[in-house]
Amino acid sequence: MDSSGLKLQLQMKSSLSHSFLCSPDTLFTNNSKNSNSITFTNRFTKKSTHFSTIMASYTTSTAKPIAYGFKTLLETFTVDVHRAENRPLNVPLIAPFTIASSKLDKVENVAIRVELSNGAVGWGETPILPFVTAEDQHTAMVKASEACEFLLKCPALTLGSMLTEIGDILPGHQFASVRAGVEMAVIDAVASSIRVPLWRLFGGASNTITTDITIPIVSSAEAAELASKYYKQGFKTLKLKVGKNLNADIEVLQAIRVAHPECQFILDANEGYNSNEAVEVLEKLHELGLTPVLFEQPVHRDDWDGLGYVSSIAREKYGVSVAADESCRSLVDVYRIVEGNLVDVINIKLAKVGVIGALDIIEKARAAGLDLMIGGMVETRLAMGFAGHLAAGLGCFKFIDLDTPLLLSEDPVLEGYQVSGATYTFTNARGHGGFLHWDNLA
Repeated sequence: MDSSGLKLQLQMKSSLSHSFLCSPDTLFTNNSKNSNSITFTNRFTKKSTHFSTIMASYTTSTAKPIAYGFKTLLETFTVDVHRAENRPLNVPLIAPFTIASSKLDKVENVAIRVELSNGAVGWGETPILPFVTAEDQHTAMVKASEACEFLLKCPALTLGSMLTEIGDILPGHQFASVRAGVEMAVIDAVASSIRVPLWRLFGGASNTITTDITIPIVSSAEAAELASKYYKQGFKTLKLKVGKNLNADIEVLQAIRVAHPECQFILDANEGYNSNEAVEVLEKLHELGLTPVLFEQPVHRDDWDGLGYVSSIAREKYGVSVAADESCRSLVDVYRIVEGNLVDVINIKLAKVGVIGALDIIEKARAAGLDLMIGGMVETRLAMGFAGHLAAGLGCFKFIDLDTPLLLSEDPVLEGYQVSGATYTFTNARGHGGFLHWDNLA
């Protein structure tokens, strides 16, 4: 089959949730400067006349296509899986991680290992965060086992076809975290096969990122102590979890500013406020001379009117951008956000939409002129490293929130990216560069 026939076959197998790879709405063009890269230029499905008008305006004036190193892999690299396994990945935290919607005492994720017939190994991680991810660890283990069984029985397929099949058996938000882990492992194995680091595979814009660091919901004294610690370690941006008690949140912010007077800060309410409370927080902070650089998910994910209301006031009165996190779990949510001008920033998390879904949303959000943030659940350096490679390679994220491995009391990942304070550096090791002692997990 020639490349055009294969391309058509992949297009016909695609669905909306993973249209980044091969949908009829995605144009593939060669990058003349790099025979191993491909440029993806998206044309949005016409949801309405209003939306198509918006997108036409953005795509003709501001959007620039991004080059990826996926062309050869998607269309010609044959994935032949020799082994596929999943095991629990349990790691203690330094301290409980409390957000508005949940509290976590330890990481209970799922690790995935895929070995190809050529011996190349890829690693993935399914992050579990109660009340945020749809899966708990038991469900994730069952679904990951089903996916691994499928990979073992599946005949050799091109990477594009393989990822499409994975999307079909682990569809939607319900299994997004498991899908992300399996996709990570397969893509990592393929990158290892061709001896290319993931950050180069995703565009090669940079091999470093600089992350913020999160202060969970704690007392003002504890928050000040953490802020002082992170100041000494070189973190310039602190992300503060808020949303359970408005007055306590204000006190914590004041304490942080005293301990780390030069820091920028992000507020993350994790759906904890109603719209009036969110506006009140901004008003009180403004009176105190404290202005966040970003206000993330101030209201419940289904409160679209409230989200737009808070965003409008934050933008127009205080010059603060609002980000959608829990409110953006699919491409349909992106359409709604763009049509309603509901936020300025979308937070991309692989565990919400999978790797391929994330790439599709990134492309379309950029075409609509939205800024991007990349974050995660509570993950080890496996999933966080994959997201970091992606962020460094694409180079299109305004906000980087990939800090949770720094909150763990143990690091089960060997090798991988290098950490110096807030800066992660990705080497030229093939694929992810990190791995687990698999037998230790058993």
